[in-house]
Amino acid sequence: MMQKGQDLELPYLEMETDDFAADPIPHFERARAQHPWLARWVLGYVVTDYKAMRELFAREGEMGQLYNQIVEIMDAEGTRWGDFQKRHMLNQMGPAHKRYRDMLQASFTPRRMNELRPLMQRTMTELLDEWAPRGSFDFEEFASYYPISVMCRMIGASPSVVPGLRSAMEAIGLSTSMDKRWLPAMQKGVEQMEQFVIDLVAQRRASPHESQEDLLDMLIAIRDRDELTDLELHELLIFLFVAGYDTSKNMTTLIMNLLIPRPEIYERVARDFDYTKRVVEEALRYHSTTSTQRVLLEDMEYQGVVLEKGSIVWFPMSIAVHDDRYVSDPDRFDPDRKAETKHIAFGLGPHICLGQYLAQALIQEGLHLIAQRLVNPRTTGARGWRPFPGAWGIRGLPVEFDPVAVAA
Repeated sequence: MMQKGQDLELPYLEMETDDFAADPIPHFERARAQHPWLARWVLGYVVTDYKAMRELFAREGEMGQLYNQIVEIMDAEGTRWGDFQKRHMLNQMGPAHKRYRDMLQASFTPRRMNELRPLMQRTMTELLDEWAPRGSFDFEEFASYYPISVMCRMIGASPSVVPGLRSAMEAIGLSTSMDKRWLPAMQKGVEQMEQFVIDLVAQRRASPHESQEDLLDMLIAIRDRDELTDLELHELLIFLFVAGYDTSKNMTTLIMNLLIPRPEIYERVARDFDYTKRVVEEALRYHSTTSTQRVLLEDMEYQGVVLEKGSIVWFPMSIAVHDDRYVSDPDRFDPDRKAETKHIAFGLGPHICLGQYLAQALIQEGLHLIAQRLVNPRTTGARGWRPFPGAWGIRGLPVEFDPVAVAA
């Protein structure tokens, strides 16, 4: 017998609260004990089961993106931030989304990311040369400089711009938290990023590269063939900077938080790069950063439940495989774990993260060098937490350590 989701007594998840963000896993465990795959919160349904996430995403044609509704919920119609949310790559579906993805695909392949590993190593080494002698710092702040510095070099901008861009990207990264308190900062962030990319394109046109092209050269060439407008070019550049910032920075910080109380794993990360790769994969399984969301374009039936047209449905992929139905002893962090259920930390379907290979390579190379240079790390104060919906992670991770001048 079919039942409408609105008629079910579903568990309720307070995903917007600080308590939830600090430790989401027990909340999901309790929800699954009450209903095997579905819960609700203040802004719609929450799919809590890994298999249900995969099977529902196989029907993504029945769902649309939520960014238009986010703008409405935030009372941001007509603002620069609101317009950017409606037009950026993630809010596009079907041919419009494929158009952007086809432009960028060749720049984010596994082969291309492997070619960029020396650049990642050089970037992290420079950061460690600057920060490690301090003996203590906020690890989340330190980690924030790494992915954006690499992206600057991929696009051909000087990493010297990073300190001025951090606050803008921090603000824009809160977009899917749907908290109106952050709207002024998000608005200012988009305006600041827009001026930066306009100036960046103008500078490149004034002083073009004569030989080897980078990602910015490629995008300008696409613009010159009239396959992009100036506005599309500028907003695509903003998207590329922002999309890789919060997720990679937050994931690196989450992994450091996992490794500090596990010194035997941390020490092996310093010695063994192949083991570092396994640590990153296990961390993506254990808990990653991203929850995604969709709005239903029509009634959707699944396992005898009808979710109503127009409903917002959340998919917390960050914790999908932290579930003893799919992996043994899920609370145990074990990089030597035998292959079980594959994580979905980078999403599913046509919108699976374009930068997943970049993120994996960044974190692998960064952690391996961090563990060599920041020896015996320990926390020195309370950590804060970012809102769970959207790009979840730690807000502030104060650490001290024994600095080593040169990596092994």
